[in-house]
Amino acid sequence: MAYRRTTAVQERIDATRDRILAAAHDVVAERGFAGCSVAAVAETAEVATGSVYRHFPDKGALLAEVFRTSTQREVDAVAAATQDGGTIEQRVTRVVDTFASRAFRSPRLAYALIAEPVDPQVETQRLVYRAAYRDLFAALIDDAVAAGDLPHQDAQVSAAGVVGAMAEALVVPLHDGANGGGEPHVVPALTDFILRSLGALRAHP
Repeated sequence: MAYRRTTAVQERIDATRDRILAAAHDVVAERGFAGCSVAAVAETAEVATGSVYRHFPDKGALLAEVFRTSTQREVDAVAAATQDGGTIEQRVTRVVDTFASRAFRSPRLAYALIAEPVDPQVETQRLVYRAAYRDLFAALIDDAVAAGDLPHQDAQVSAAGVVGAMAEALVVPLHDGANGGGEPHVVPALTDFILRSLGALRAHP
């Protein structure tokens, strides 16, 4: 008869995997992807190095999962910010504030997610989530065009430009923040730029 794991055994396996993933997240948040070694993750999780490899086939797979879970939380927060009503100015302001405030809360992690050179497996996830952000903005733009608040435009192209602008505008401030600098006052200017680029009737005050 083939061996079948009991529920208790599976729960222990899942708990160990979750602990390893949480440890890897903490190491990336402190040191970036470049400073996240399997040995550091194992030490933080208080498991043997071999245990890490029992749950993740290689370091790239582990870091890709860190990226996926970390970025999914950010996408979910931005998605929630797009759902509340209001004018296009109010909705864009809310989304940019949400994206930026969460990034500045953990600048080293945010810089790692947005701009740090990464393993190809992580880069694949980065492209997936760039597309997720683009699609959220495209839906917001389509709504505003339909309501007559924005001129007709290719929502997917405009949204891709918005996502690129948000990432590029925050790269240097996040890098500075990760190295002890203060949070810069870029958010209102970034919001103004996005609203003007989309053709909003009035910019962020």
